[in-house]
Amino acid sequence: MQARIDAIRNQPVPAQRLLINGQWQEGQDAATPVVSPIDGRQITTLATGSPDDLDRAVAAARAAYVAGHWSRMPPPARKKILLAIADRLEAEALDIAVLGVRDNGTEMAMALKAEPLGAAATFRYYAEALDKIYGEIAPTAPDVLGLIHRGPVGVVGAIVPWNMPLMIGAWKLAPALAMGNSVVLKPAELASLSLLRLAALCTDCGLPDGVLNVVTGKGAVVGAALAGHMDVDVLAFTGSNGVGRQLLLASAQSNLKRVYLELGGKSPNIIFADAPDLERAARVAAQAIFRNAGQVCVAGSRLLVEASVHDAVVEQVARHAAALRVGDPLDLTTEVGAVCSETQLRQNLAHVAQAEAEGAHRVTGGARILSDTGGTYMQPTVFDGVTPDMTLAREEVFGPVLAVLPFADEAEAVRLANDTVFGLASAVWTGNLSRAHRMVGAVEAGVVHVNTYGGSDLTVPLGGHRQSGNGHDKSLHALDKYVNLKTAWIQL
Repeated sequence: MQARIDAIRNQPVPAQRLLINGQWQEGQDAATPVVSPIDGRQITTLATGSPDDLDRAVAAARAAYVAGHWSRMPPPARKKILLAIADRLEAEALDIAVLGVRDNGTEMAMALKAEPLGAAATFRYYAEALDKIYGEIAPTAPDVLGLIHRGPVGVVGAIVPWNMPLMIGAWKLAPALAMGNSVVLKPAELASLSLLRLAALCTDCGLPDGVLNVVTGKGAVVGAALAGHMDVDVLAFTGSNGVGRQLLLASAQSNLKRVYLELGGKSPNIIFADAPDLERAARVAAQAIFRNAGQVCVAGSRLLVEASVHDAVVEQVARHAAALRVGDPLDLTTEVGAVCSETQLRQNLAHVAQAEAEGAHRVTGGARILSDTGGTYMQPTVFDGVTPDMTLAREEVFGPVLAVLPFADEAEAVRLANDTVFGLASAVWTGNLSRAHRMVGAVEAGVVHVNTYGGSDLTVPLGGHRQSGNGHDKSLHALDKYVNLKTAWIQL
């Protein structure tokens, strides 16, 4: 596989365009350079969409929805197209993964599995589900028939982040399309290439014109126009807490569109002294924060360790962190790839400086490395001596920086875990089954792992509590975002 990767890694990437009503078009503004975090070199350009471009995309999506070529297409026919998309994603997985890695720097081993193959699995899952979602008959009086119909909402806007754009994009696109909606997609400026490739596959596989439209460009321009558009019915977003607030405000100031948000996290990874295997817990704790250079929404960025094993666990985590191979993400032996951009790397390093200024102890890492490559790389970083009031314990870094906090007992572990405005993910390591169940109930998070971290599949939902958002991606529950319920009350 490495030879194939090396053969395609430098293939030219044509200038990218917008997809509106089935046609690839230039943006109205000057194109935006795409710079790879691997080596700092420009690999192509993105079309820079304008509010006018966005208006045309929404109009195309609405016209396609009203025409009914997709929204009223029989479920078996919709299924066939979505399955064809899944097949193409699998067939072209390596090429798509390499393209995505060149765009955002995720290590190849992770990108291949999570991005094209994960997206393929998502399209296949919702393709198989779409003709198994039924309406309901309500238990009414004998002379009344109450029917509950499920139908598409109309036009869905989707704004997708740069860290795992294809996987997260599929989590939104596949269920929205499965339910018969039209979609206007806004990828992140820093990572649009894999989603544009997906859009091309969708058109190749027979998705009708206008059902999927892609407008690249600046979030403050295209994203804002999508959020405030009067003819968008639902907006689905994954990204930062600050942007999520702006989208809610835009909804309130426009047409009160439903807004579903998967926002940030400061997820606690809790290791008790009775964990079945402390060495494994430490190794997985390092993976939970350092994979994809910490650029994962559910990253276990706060490590809470019972005091009696604190020193030993910190030593083991630091050892695993220091041993991780950071470098060229297209090298299959690399374990931690590039930080997505120069701006993000500077933010990460600022968090390191802030933590030291506030008195935290840097155990390992904390510096930029491989600067001679032209890329953006950072050492996996572990801070001990972190207290709950420190910035590092409260703010999301979205980088390879781990904060370690000790706790005395179960009660304090729960208090520390929940001492955050976020509530996306968490983990508990214990050999005590009763404690595991108590912690699952007590920790305020959308996901509570037990004796593992990550690895859940499409059968279970992902969604945040508190300020980590609302609504769910993955599982059949994701379909709820993209359907309208309609009651028929029939007097017999």
